[in-house]
Amino acid sequence: MHTNYVLLKLTSQTVLPEMLPGQFAEIRIDGSPTTFLRRPISINYVDRQRNEVWFLIQLVGDGTKRLAQVNRGEIINVVLPLGNSFTMPEKPSDKLLLVGGGVGTAPMLYLGEQLAKNGSKPTFLLGARSNKDLLQLEDFAAYGEVYTTTEDGSHGEKGYVTQHSILNKIKFEQIYTCGPKPMMMAVAKYAKGNDINCEVSLENTMACGIGACLCCVENTTEGHLCVCKEGPVFNINKLLWQI
Repeated sequence: MHTNYVLLKLTSQTVLPEMLPGQFAEIRIDGSPTTFLRRPISINYVDRQRNEVWFLIQLVGDGTKRLAQVNRGEIINVVLPLGNSFTMPEKPSDKLLLVGGGVGTAPMLYLGEQLAKNGSKPTFLLGARSNKDLLQLEDFAAYGEVYTTTEDGSHGEKGYVTQHSILNKIKFEQIYTCGPKPMMMAVAKYAKGNDINCEVSLENTMACGIGACLCCVENTTEGHLCVCKEGPVFNINKLLWQI
């Protein structure tokens, strides 16, 4: 995996609780006075046979870099699962599009696995700056067709996810997306313009993870809602985005 990312796999001494696609965890980072706040990390995958939960982490600051230094056998304090989840289709479908950008691809893997487990055939559309930032492609391919875009053209089609040719070939019924907000807004605009139901997983800055500190609020049709408690997944019709 690229040096800017780490895949953290944690196991538990007790049976892991039920976790749904789109939910996240708050991970405590010990050993540094600058990392007293827990870090919100999307659940990337759940391996029930190994009683293991995965977190795909981009190394951007002291906290995430400390997580990259965790040793096998080290105990990590984690609160999970938090937040709501993506809405599963009422019946199996082969017209489901999962769009991820950068490390926002993380929750798409577990979502894709659960959709496939329930009989659907999801399509993955993954975008990144370059091929070095496209992660877990083989894992995604186990659950559906995978298409990619890169800004520099080093993998897949050159450009942004909303410019990929697959969008002109398949009439999707449902879109799920997570990634940088400008990307999600572009995906939401495409979905609205084509009358496709769409859910986004927001990545607002969080601290407490339980709706107490109010630092992750998002403006919605129901007022300002805490992404950590009322989200992170929202239907685009609930968000007051100018798209």
